[in-house]
Amino acid sequence: MTPGDEHDYGEPAGTRVRLPEADPYGGARRPARSSSRSLVTVVGVVVLLIAAIAFANRGDDNSTTSEATPDANKPKTTSTAASGTKPVDTKTAGIPSGFAHTEQGAQSAGANYAVALGSTGMFQKDTRHTLVDAVYTKDAAAKLQSAMDQAYSADFLAKMGLDADGNAPKGNTFVSRVVPVGTTVKNHSDTTTQVAVWYLGLIGMSGTDSTDPVTSSWKTWTFDLTWADGDWKISTDSQKDGPAPVPGDDQAAASDEISKAIEEYGGFTYAR
Repeated sequence: MTPGDEHDYGEPAGTRVRLPEADPYGGARRPARSSSRSLVTVVGVVVLLIAAIAFANRGDDNSTTSEATPDANKPKTTSTAASGTKPVDTKTAGIPSGFAHTEQGAQSAGANYAVALGSTGMFQKDTRHTLVDAVYTKDAAAKLQSAMDQAYSADFLAKMGLDADGNAPKGNTFVSRVVPVGTTVKNHSDTTTQVAVWYLGLIGMSGTDSTDPVTSSWKTWTFDLTWADGDWKISTDSQKDGPAPVPGDDQAAASDEISKAIEEYGGFTYAR
């Protein structure tokens, strides 16, 4: 299970417990992969650095050619380029709100809503109700609350290693985070916008006795947003797996390292 999977309300108890081949919380480290991949990675980084330097130098060229075609050497914008727009400075129920009535504002809303809905707060009833009311339209929230309460049943929470109130056992840290990597607009109008958020998800229990260590996954979360009450709100949403990059050669961290990182590193407010 990954952050966001809990929204599959048809099968609330469909959680899988993944047992690692070597428990990373027992001190064992994943064997290093072939050094050939590391060599390829190093070579690739060097090539990218050389290309970046060459591109930067070309951008500073003030020759007559650039005067004839002033836009010839300017870098092209991409679908993931930042807009330079400042992040919102208001919050509702602890979630960024008051997004701009634009495509960029809708993308910012989608990214921030993914973070909220993929958080540990969704595993606690009162907090979940507050989050849902804050990010969904009134009609959508009214329909979802009951379904979510059934999905986050005591049996389901127990399979995640949590008690009936969504709390982790003493000495353990429950992790559930969504880290947006990029956003894109599928459709846009003045009243509705469809935004897809590509993200890295973290979920699991960090603790020496945990049999469900924190793992990562890659997914795409698509939100159908409606402009309502002066802000973008979710009317419907769906998820799919990937696209997932090739795993690197990173060694799995021990449980105390994961717990410390979760406590020390907070989340972000996302803006385009």
